[in-house]
Amino acid sequence: MTGGGQPERTDTPDTVPAVRAAPRMAVVRPGRAACPRPQPPRWLTELAGSAARMDVAPPLQPPPSGGRPAAVLILFADGPGGPDLLFTQRSQGLRQHPGQPAFPGGAIEDADSGPAAAAVREAAEEAGVKPGDVEVLATLPELFIAHSGFRVVPVLAWWHSPGPVSAVDPREVAAVERISLTELADPACRVTVRTPTGRVGPAFRVRGLLIWGFTAALVDRLLRLGGWEIPWNTDAVHELGADGGPGELFPGTQDRPIP
Repeated sequence: MTGGGQPERTDTPDTVPAVRAAPRMAVVRPGRAACPRPQPPRWLTELAGSAARMDVAPPLQPPPSGGRPAAVLILFADGPGGPDLLFTQRSQGLRQHPGQPAFPGGAIEDADSGPAAAAVREAAEEAGVKPGDVEVLATLPELFIAHSGFRVVPVLAWWHSPGPVSAVDPREVAAVERISLTELADPACRVTVRTPTGRVGPAFRVRGLLIWGFTAALVDRLLRLGGWEIPWNTDAVHELGADGGPGELFPGTQDRPIP
C-alpha cells in the first residue's frame, strides 16, 4: 500500500547498513526474576518517529468524508537474516484484493479501540501473532485506496518476542511469510511496475514474489526513511496485466499479485 509523497533523499550506502540486533530474552533461572522484555532498537524508534510525520501524496489523501476505516500492521522483528517484515497472502476466495499478499490488516470493527487495536487483532486472526508479543510504536498518516474505498491507517510495531506464524484461517489467508529488509533493499530485487491504467510505482521481486501497489509503496517509503535504500535501476519496468499480472509466489501456492 502506498505511502504518499517522496521524502527528501539522503545519501545512501552501497550496502544495507548493519542494524544492531535486538537483545534476546535471557533464560530465567530458578530463584531469579524474569528479565524485562526486549526493547525496540533505536533505529526502529527513530523510523517510527519519521514515518508518523511522513507526507501523503494527493492521490492517496483521504476525502473529507466517506470510505471505510481500516488498518494494517507493519510488524518489524529481529530475524535470522536481520530485521524483517511480516506479510500475509490473502485467500483467493475473498471479495477484496483476492490472492494478494499484503501487511496483515482489515476493517476497523466497532469493538476495536482504534487503528492500533484493529491492526494487532488482524495479525492475530490472520497469522497467529500473539498480541502480547507486539509493541505498537506509531500510527502513520491515514491513506486512501480508491479501488476498494478503504481509509487505511498503517500501524508500525515491534515484535519483541517473535513466535511461529501460519495461516490461521485458510478462508482468509493462504500463506504467511517473513522477509528481511536486506532482501527487500537489494537492487537486484527492485523493479518499477506499470498498470493497464498507466500508473507506475515501485515493486519488489523477492523469493519468487512480485510485491507491488499499496504494500510496495509503503515498503519503499520505509526503506528510504530508514536509510536502507540502495540505488537501483528505476528504468526496469514490469508491465502488469489487466488482472494484476504475475505476482507473488509464496511457498505452496500459485502465482498471485501482491498489493
